[in-house]
Amino acid sequence: MERKKMIQDVLWILAGNTIYALGVVMFLLPNGFIMGGTTGLALAARHYLGIPITGFVSVFNIGMFLLGAAVLGKKFAMTTLISSFYYPFILGILEPMSFLAQPGEDMMLAAVFGGGMIGIGIGVVIRSGASTGGMDIPPLIAKRFLGLPVSAVMYAGDFLILLLQASFSQNLQILYGIFLVCLYTLVLNQVLVAGESKTQVKVVSVRYEEINEMIIGEMDRGTTLLHGQTGFLKEERPVILTVISNRELARLNREVQKIDPEAFLIVSPVKEVRGRGFSLPRLWENREEKTM
Repeated sequence: MERKKMIQDVLWILAGNTIYALGVVMFLLPNGFIMGGTTGLALAARHYLGIPITGFVSVFNIGMFLLGAAVLGKKFAMTTLISSFYYPFILGILEPMSFLAQPGEDMMLAAVFGGGMIGIGIGVVIRSGASTGGMDIPPLIAKRFLGLPVSAVMYAGDFLILLLQASFSQNLQILYGIFLVCLYTLVLNQVLVAGESKTQVKVVSVRYEEINEMIIGEMDRGTTLLHGQTGFLKEERPVILTVISNRELARLNREVQKIDPEAFLIVSPVKEVRGRGFSLPRLWENREEKTM
């Protein structure tokens, strides 16, 4: 099982880096957008020093990988190994393919598609437990030795990289580039929580025992009984806590109303759920696996 999971993670890391590279080659480079991270540094190096983008990314990623391995340890090195070498490799293959480039008059559309692809690509890599390497490493080193927040150092670095490119880019390209960076950050955040969000429901009812049995028996969801006391009459009344998928909310509401039309429901979204029935298989699923 662990080997299968590892193979899946490697394939997702390769896919994520490929999508990232395609976004850069198809939309970022042809339209001259500015960019943060290693790719942004490479764009500045090409303009000021005449260094090819692929060559700069390759050398920089390898240098950062060796620095990260020496300072942050082998465990970190293993999670960045694939991206550090594969991203410049696939970028070097895709960049000469001129038919992929999508320059056009509608720069907004190019920024939307480019930002979307880059955000999805980076998000897929991070969700697979890896890092994209390159400019991800200096903030981690700064946190270890200086205690600085990773996000703050990362944003500061990206800001300086954007300034480097702003000095030789047109005003419109700068604005669209900033929009692209903001967009891929938003898309990245959505990819990281995609499929993980659930709904938390708390039920307060005098018929809590029946509702509890219904949730466990009919909806096949776990519950937790929390200590509760009514505020006015001071009556002891357990509160049922359960976490369900978003699609199950309507059904739960109907079933609860059938049992107790006066039941009090508190519904709230949760970003991520870990544990039995969600990130771990249910108990009966474990038993089935063992008997097979």
